[in-house]
Amino acid sequence: MDKRLLELLNAEYHNPHEILSWQQSEDKFILRIFVPDAKRISVINVDTSKKYDLIAIEGGIFEGLFDEKFQYRIEAEFFDGTTSSFLDPYAFNTSIFGEMDLYLFNEGNHFEIFKKMGAVYRTINGISGYNFSVWAPDARRVSVVGDFNRWDGRMHQMRVLGTSGVWEIFIPELKPGALYKYEILTRERSLILKSDPYGTYFERRPHTASITWKSNYTWQDEEFIKQPIDFLNQPLSIYEVHLGSWKRKNDGSFYNYRELAPQIVDHVKSLNFNCIELLPVAEHPFDASWGYQATGFYAPTSRYGNPDDFKFFVDYCHKNNIHIILDWTPAHFPKDSHGLYLFDGTHLYEHQDPRKGEHPDWKSAIFNYGRYEVSNFLIGSALNWIDNYHIDGLRVDAVASMLYLDYSRKDGEWIPNIYGGRENLEAIDFVKKFNTVIYGKHQHSFTVAEESTAWPGVTKPVYLGGLGFGFKWNLGWMHDSLSFFSKDPIYRKFHLNSLTFSLLYAFSENYILPLSHDEMVYGKRSLIGKMPGDTWQKFANLRLLYGWQFGHPGKKLLFMSGEFGQWNEWNHAGQLDWELLNYENHRGIFNLIKDLNVLYLKSPEMYENESSYECFQWIDFSDVDNTIVSFLRWNRKKDNHLVFVFNFTPVVRHQYRIGVPFSGKYKEILNSDSILYWGSNTGNLGFVQSEKKSMHHFDHSIEIVLPPLGFVVFAPMRGD
Repeated sequence: MDKRLLELLNAEYHNPHEILSWQQSEDKFILRIFVPDAKRISVINVDTSKKYDLIAIEGGIFEGLFDEKFQYRIEAEFFDGTTSSFLDPYAFNTSIFGEMDLYLFNEGNHFEIFKKMGAVYRTINGISGYNFSVWAPDARRVSVVGDFNRWDGRMHQMRVLGTSGVWEIFIPELKPGALYKYEILTRERSLILKSDPYGTYFERRPHTASITWKSNYTWQDEEFIKQPIDFLNQPLSIYEVHLGSWKRKNDGSFYNYRELAPQIVDHVKSLNFNCIELLPVAEHPFDASWGYQATGFYAPTSRYGNPDDFKFFVDYCHKNNIHIILDWTPAHFPKDSHGLYLFDGTHLYEHQDPRKGEHPDWKSAIFNYGRYEVSNFLIGSALNWIDNYHIDGLRVDAVASMLYLDYSRKDGEWIPNIYGGRENLEAIDFVKKFNTVIYGKHQHSFTVAEESTAWPGVTKPVYLGGLGFGFKWNLGWMHDSLSFFSKDPIYRKFHLNSLTFSLLYAFSENYILPLSHDEMVYGKRSLIGKMPGDTWQKFANLRLLYGWQFGHPGKKLLFMSGEFGQWNEWNHAGQLDWELLNYENHRGIFNLIKDLNVLYLKSPEMYENESSYECFQWIDFSDVDNTIVSFLRWNRKKDNHLVFVFNFTPVVRHQYRIGVPFSGKYKEILNSDSILYWGSNTGNLGFVQSEKKSMHHFDHSIEIVLPPLGFVVFAPMRGD
């Protein structure tokens, strides 16, 4: 027997297409069929309906000799008495890949790779089915196995395309909803089962098979996603959400994406947020990872429905003028046996050396960014979320761990770069390429870095030497602010500089000010739980914190439950304590967030030039003894401003004077001590009149009443 057929029988042949289906023999044609465990094989000419029995050769190989080729259908009878009728996948020899596709992929520049790799629904010669493609360059053999072929790796052995490392097969008549994996024979002849790296739909955990999918969704947000938006000079107020624990059904089960959409959007609109940030929804096996250890980088998790259900969620948000940011995790991936780790028996997606390939904090694998196909895989994932799911922004998690080779490592546990430094040059190149591609292809999308160090130029364009992100989380502001607010007011005067320090670097990057999920877990307590004092003071302090966040230059982000002051830490396995909204003190927090968002969204002084020092001016940050801070927020034309004054102590300050730029009346447009917010209603009776008394380098000043643990906002009443 031909050596190639022996290798096929042993499921070790790299190109079954060249020896199966029609093969020419002099002036005749051999039809060779391989169906393991078949007792009898017949083929039917689909044009004439004539039936031909083939001769059994060995081990499931059958042959017939014919004068001419024809389209055929296989009828198989198995030794267990079952029968099956199907089209031969090896009769379909048209690859989904052209030479340029493979060249660009191996070069790392195929930015529509998600349209080729994985399980792609396509039609060949009028026959529909799925084209399966996977990258496994060190495999001896790769097969598609699933519920359609008894999970038998001998049935649908794939062919490798040249030296690309890409394996491919078209399975005709396969329908959406079929379960599948890749069975890989490694160089050491071990068999492993892997989910599809490019899979678009997966079984619900704890099951791990990929699922064939064909979208039938019709988008209705074309106008929204084409709106020209200058995000740097527009308000961006973000509500951060973990879908599985925002709200659950009475029996504790998850809501579907379609059920969640109207509930979340109604809530967000009632609070006047204009953006939702989703903790990762990419498929992940472990609930407690919150989605940050993904195995399906191209698939919305099936916990809440199918891919079209997720499209409905995004579309519904867009129809209500709500943007969507998605947390995206290219820094690492888990070592689950069905996932990317040791994918073809080698360290394919990750570095082999644990000093570069293992994340010390999460015990996960770090991507090998220097491998072009890996870089292409990740950038393709990002583009897939934007192209296929209309995501507006991508927030890249754990950027610092990507940039530094010694991140969270001790001496001797990391390898310096070629220049002896600690910078991960391959990751830096990847990040720059990622941002260049995203902004080059999508003018209306943006990227965000969760970067916790002082790396320069995170939001500077790549062509100017930066990393190219649109925004960066200001984690320094978050940590310093929470540290300050957690202190008893009697000691705050000794730490006022830690609060005001952020204004020294507030305009060095395009910042988002986060009060995020990371600060409400693992014993850190909820936001209100961090506040000192009795119950009234805790709520007053929380309102004061929110005023500081909204008054400070930078986009805004608040994690769910913060909008009503939940006492408990966030628990991913439950839902928010919604019953608290029945209480006046918690409802007061809700009302304040709603009004702060109105102020932010409707006042150009609050968002124009938000990344420029021109938007901000101190009135006084030196009143340490009283622990009071005041400043101005200017619009772009510098012809109007808002006045913010913060009292960080529980003492009411009467006849407190501050300088102001304009003469006339100043209207009190927001007071955190209002009874609407469960305050004591101490204030200024609606407005104050300026006097021609010099103060704080201004010719005019106003005398105001400052509520305890409160802030007030004034606007000049021009022309009144």
